[in-house]
Amino acid sequence: MIRVRPGYSKEYKKRHNPIWPELYRELKEHGIANYSIYLHNDTGYLFGYYEIEDEELFSKLAASSVMQRWWRYMAEILECDEGNMEKGREEILHEVFHLD
Repeated sequence: MIRVRPGYSKEYKKRHNPIWPELYRELKEHGIANYSIYLHNDTGYLFGYYEIEDEELFSKLAASSVMQRWWRYMAEILECDEGNMEKGREEILHEVFHLD
C-alpha cells in the first residue's frame, strides 16, 4: 500500500489515466499483468494488486530508468519516507486468507 498526500487524490487519478506509454511497455516487458490500484477516498490509502510471471524478471524493473522517473514524478504527490523523496513509501501487506 501507499498513501496519497492529502488533497492530491484527483491528481493521482489524472496521472494514471492514462499512464505513460513507455511505462505501460516497461510493466508488460517485466511480466506484470492483471494490475489494479484501488483508492480509499477517506484516508488516501492506495492498494495495488498485480500478478507477475517471473520474480527475477520483475525484480529488474526497479533498475529501469522509466520506472525510476515515474517514481520521482509520483513522489511529488505521495507520502514518502524522510530523506528518501525519490519514491513513495510502500507498506507491504501480508496475506492472511485466500480462497481459489
